[in-house]
Amino acid sequence: MAQNSGDKGTGGPEFPGFDPKAVEAYIVKDPHEMAMNFARAMENLGKAASEWLAPRERGDIPDPALDPLSDLIKTLSQVTEYWISEPQRTLQAQTLLFSSYMEIWTRSLSQFGGAPQESEPAALPRDKRFADEDWVKNPFFAFMRQVFTVTATWAETLVAEAQGLDEHTRHKAAFYVKQVTAALSPANFAITNPEVYRATVASHGANLVTGMKMLAEDIMAGGGELRLRQTDASKFALGLNIALTPGKVVARNDLCEVLQYEPTTETVFKRPLVIVPPWINKFYILDLTPQKSFIKWCVDRGHTVFVISWVNPDRRHAAKGWEAYMHEGIDFALDTIETSTGEREVDAIGYCVGGTLLVATLAFHAKTNVKRIASATFLATQVDFTYAGDLKVFVDEAQVSTIETYMNATGYFDGSKMAAAFNMLRASELIWPYVVNNYLKGQEPLPFDLLYWNSDSTRMTPANHAYYLRNCYLDNKLSNGLMELAGERLSLKDIVIPVYNLATSEDHIAPAKSVFLGSSLFGGSVDFVLAGSGHIAGVVNPPERRKYRYWTDGQLKDTLEDWVAGSQEHEGSWWTHWQDWIGPKAGNQVPARKPGGSALTALADAPGTYVLVRD
Repeated sequence: MAQNSGDKGTGGPEFPGFDPKAVEAYIVKDPHEMAMNFARAMENLGKAASEWLAPRERGDIPDPALDPLSDLIKTLSQVTEYWISEPQRTLQAQTLLFSSYMEIWTRSLSQFGGAPQESEPAALPRDKRFADEDWVKNPFFAFMRQVFTVTATWAETLVAEAQGLDEHTRHKAAFYVKQVTAALSPANFAITNPEVYRATVASHGANLVTGMKMLAEDIMAGGGELRLRQTDASKFALGLNIALTPGKVVARNDLCEVLQYEPTTETVFKRPLVIVPPWINKFYILDLTPQKSFIKWCVDRGHTVFVISWVNPDRRHAAKGWEAYMHEGIDFALDTIETSTGEREVDAIGYCVGGTLLVATLAFHAKTNVKRIASATFLATQVDFTYAGDLKVFVDEAQVSTIETYMNATGYFDGSKMAAAFNMLRASELIWPYVVNNYLKGQEPLPFDLLYWNSDSTRMTPANHAYYLRNCYLDNKLSNGLMELAGERLSLKDIVIPVYNLATSEDHIAPAKSVFLGSSLFGGSVDFVLAGSGHIAGVVNPPERRKYRYWTDGQLKDTLEDWVAGSQEHEGSWWTHWQDWIGPKAGNQVPARKPGGSALTALADAPGTYVLVRD
C-alpha cells in the first residue's frame, strides 16, 4: 500500500498504527534464494534426524530407562485432574485465562490502530529473552509475548492453587511447568522471534542452513544425543590455556590423582591445605585461568596446596561407593600429604558434594578417633537436604529406583544426563538461548572458559551415586545422625574442629537456606558466610575483579533472613575474609616445599591425566 506524503511515516489512513518502514526487515526480498536455502536447511535437518535415529536402530542406545517426559505427564496430570474434576473449577480456570486474553486482544487492536502505547506493559516482568524492541513496538510480536506471559503465569497459578497435592508433587509440578513454558516461549521459534525472523530475511535463510548443520554436528558429537554446544571448545586445552597453575601429580590410585602445586613464596604455612572437589564435575573450576584461579591465589599466599583429581569412572569402578571415595580419596590424599611434607594434620576445603563427602569423612574420623584435619572450609556444601532446591524434583523412590536400574545396566551414570539436569535448573539461561543462537540464528558460540568446564562432564559410579541420592537427597540421613559409613553411624555433632561455611545467595544447586541450616548441626564453632551470586560465580570470585559482595557475623540461631538482617555487608570477594580466618590456624611459616618432597616422584605435570578423560 502506498504511503501518503501527509502521513509522516505513521501509516495510511486505513491503518493509522501501521508503519510500512517497520515491516521492511520482515519482507522477503529474494523468494528464490530463500526457497533454496530452506531446502538446504531441511536437508541438514534430515541429517540431524539420521544421526539421532541411527544409533537407536543399531541398538547402541537402548529404550530410555530415564524418561523425564513420563514423570512430567504423570505429575501434571494430577494438577489437571483437580481442575477438571468439578465443572465450577474448570470454569474458574478458563475464565481466569480468557479474561486475560481478551485484555491482550483489546490492547493489541488499540496498538494496531495507532493509539499511544506504554513502552512496556506494566504487567510484563523484565525478561532478557524479550529484550528486542519489537517485542513491544510490533503489534504481532507484542501480542505473542503477552499471550505467552499470561499463559505461563496462569499455568503456575493452577499449580499453586491446586488442592490435595503433597509437597513433593507440587514442587515437581511447579518445576515442570517452568520447563514447559520455557520451551514454548515465542523467543524459541523462528516465526515468532523478531530477531530470528529478521536474520532469516536478511540472510535469505542462510542462518537456518548453518544452524541445522550445527544441529547435526552436535547430535553426532553426542553419539545420537544432542550435545548442546555452549562455547567454542576448540579454543581450550587443559594445561595450555586453562588449568595452568604449575604443579605435579605426586600420587595416583584407581580412584584419584593427588596434585601438589609449586610454591611461589619463599616460606609457606606449616599446615598444608587439601582441596576436595566434587566428582560430578572436574576440579579445574578452581583453576580456570591464572586470573580466576583460587588454587593459584592460595599458593601465592603461602599455602602448600594439594588437590584431589577424581577419575572419570567407567564400568571398572562400578562398585566404588562412598566408603571407597573416603578411604581411597580423602584418606589417600592425607597419607600422600604426610609422605610429601611430613605433616600429619592439614586444613581441608570441600566444594559442593566434595564438601558433603568431607563432612562424612570428618564425622567418621571423629567416631574412630582419627585427628588429621584441623579445620574445614565448606564451599556451597549441603549436609541437610530439607531445602535442597529443584534438584529434589529428580529424587523420589520411583526415580531413584529407575536410575539404579539404568546404572546397573550401563555400569555408570552418564555425565551428560547429570549435566542436562543441572542445565534444566536454569533452562532459560543455559539451554534455550543456545538453541536460538546456534540452530536458529546459525551463530557459533563464543569461547568461554566457564562454559567449557561446564560442558566437560564426568560419569559417576553406580555405588557412589545411589548412596548419595538415597542417603542425602531421599532420606536426609547425614543430618539426622542415621548415615552409616564403613560400619559406623555418623553424627555431625562429633565434628568439633573450626568450620568456615560458605553459601552463595543465588545458588540453584546448594541453596543458601539449605547450607545455612547445616551450619547449626556441627559440634564446634562455625563461621557462616554468605557470598553474592551463584554456585560457581559466587565461589570463583577473585578479589581483583571487585565483583559482588559478602555478608558475615550474623546469628546462627536465627533464620537465614534474620541472619542476613543482622549481618555485616562487605564489598568484594570472600577470599580475603577466608584468608584472614585460615591464616592464624595454618601454623608458623616454614621453608617452601617442592611437590613430592624427597619421598615422592612426580608422575605427571598438573593438571594430571585423569582430568583429561572426557565423558
